[in-house]
Formats: sequence, C-alpha cells, structure tokens
Amino acid sequence: MGVEVQVEGLTKSFGASPVWSDVTLTLPAGEISVLLGPSGTGKSVFLKTLVGLLKPDRGAIVIDGHDLTKLRERELYEVRKLFGVLFQDGALFGSMNIYDNVAFPLREHTRKPEREIREIVAEKLDMVGLNGAETKLPGEISGGMRKRAGLARALVLDPEIVLFDEPDSGLDPVRTAYLNQLIIDLNQQIEATFLIVTHDINTARTVPDNIGLIYHGHLAMFGPREMLLSSTEPVVRQFLNAQRIGPIGMSEEKDADELEAEAAAGAEPPPLPPIPLQLPPSDGRARRAERAPGQWCSVHGVTPPEGSFRQ
Repeated sequence: MGVEVQVEGLTKSFGASPVWSDVTLTLPAGEISVLLGPSGTGKSVFLKTLVGLLKPDRGAIVIDGHDLTKLRERELYEVRKLFGVLFQDGALFGSMNIYDNVAFPLREHTRKPEREIREIVAEKLDMVGLNGAETKLPGEISGGMRKRAGLARALVLDPEIVLFDEPDSGLDPVRTAYLNQLIIDLNQQIEATFLIVTHDINTARTVPDNIGLIYHGHLAMFGPREMLLSSTEPVVRQFLNAQRIGPIGMSEEKDADELEAEAAAGAEPPPLPPIPLQLPPSDGRARRAERAPGQWCSVHGVTPPEGSFRQ
C-alpha cells in the first residue's frame, strides 16, 4: 500500500540560480499524480529532491512521519527503500541482460538467495509483459521494452512510492498509450503512490487522479485532475491547450510588453476541451474510491468550478 508524501515550503537553487521556491503539496497515498510544467522548470530536479538525491535549500519532505531533509545518510538510505524510480531512458546497464538488470537491486540491497531472486524477477517481468526477454541486452530491444524493463527494476523491491521521470520520452503515441495503461494497471495492482513527470497532455488528461503545474519557479496549482482540466487560470489553459497565447514564452515568462500586445489584440487561450474520462484498469474493475465532494485542493486562491466531481 502506498504512503502519503507531504511537501512543505520546498525551495531549491543551484548557486545564485533559483529552480523553484516554496513548493507545498500532498501526494495522496495510493493515487496517481502528474507534475507538468514548461521545459527547464525543474521537474526532474523535484523528483531527485523527493528521493533525497538532492538536498533542498529549505522546506520539508515528510514520509511516514520522517522528514527526509533532516535524516542522516544511513536513515535516508532506509527511507529510500520506499521508492522505486523509472528514469527517462530506463537507466539500464548496457552490458547486462534484462534479467540481471532487474535482479540488480535485489542482489545489491538484500541477502535473498538466488532462487528467491529468480521468482521475484519473473513476477516483475510478468507484471510489465516482458516474459521471454530475460536474456536480451538493452540494445537488442525497443525503446518501449526498455522502459518496461526499467519499470520492472523500479518495482523489484516492492516500493510504496514510484516516481516516473518523463516515461513517455522517446516513445511514439501508440507506445505511450500502452505505457499509460500499464501504469494504471500497476497502480491498481500494487496500490503504491505514483508521481509522473511528463509533457504529454493526453497522459495528464486521462491517467492521473491529481495534477500539478510548475511555472516560473513556483507551483502554480496542484489538486484533483478535474480542477486543473476545468481551470480558467491563463497559464493552465495555455499549457493544456498547447497554445502560444498566454503568459508562457519561448524561454520562460513573457515580458509585460508581449502580454500587453496580446491583450490589445484581444488574444486569449481558447477554453479547455471537455474533461475526458479517466482510463480504467484493463481488467474492467473500477478505479479506487472516488473522492468525496468537498475534498478539493486550492492553490493560490484557485477554487474548483461549481458542480465539479470526479468522473
């Protein structure tokens, strides 16, 4: 079962260059959350900070009663066992076959006998649909298969929190759709807390229970999927519509002159399209219990639209 992740006032910079500041959100236990944002806004840095690979300048990350930012290295090592991470490229060892790649965390971090390791690796490869690929090298399989092998390795220690760093990167739309379905099915099966960093709008619209948007060094919004997909906030409408009109510019935030010129021309982002249904698990069962009315998250004064509810 997944655990809740509470992030409070998290701030990170590299030298004099701020990445983001005062990020506060809660990843609900067992749910799928997506983090969006323009390129270069520090989404991958956020994942590395969550798992303790980078230390924040200030703020707290509270998991299972422990603030990761205050733990000693040995204590942090133990808490990291709660995490599984799927990196952008799968991060597989090119000289190891798929079996040995997936078995690596078990051999490195446990004292399990090889017989038990074989059983666990077979189970995880079956979960991601890679039975029969055990002896292949990463260079001998497709990008989508490498992602699934990386996911099997991320799951091999039975994590309670799984982080996905742009899992759709390098995949065509069909393979992305298959991967999205796999993510939903795995969440239904293992009930871990999932956080996905992605640029794929279709993934953001159909997969998660919650969506966050990082923009201009701050968390612009975070809350239930329907709240962002029906938002009137210009930055949210622009990003989810993939439009040039709005506050996001080519490099970062548009300057005042550009915004005034757009306003004078009467330009504004089009309304967001209707909210699609969430993808259901492939076994036909309903997704986890619906959020009760009133359990909305409000960020920066944004409130849910009248009559909104989980699809």
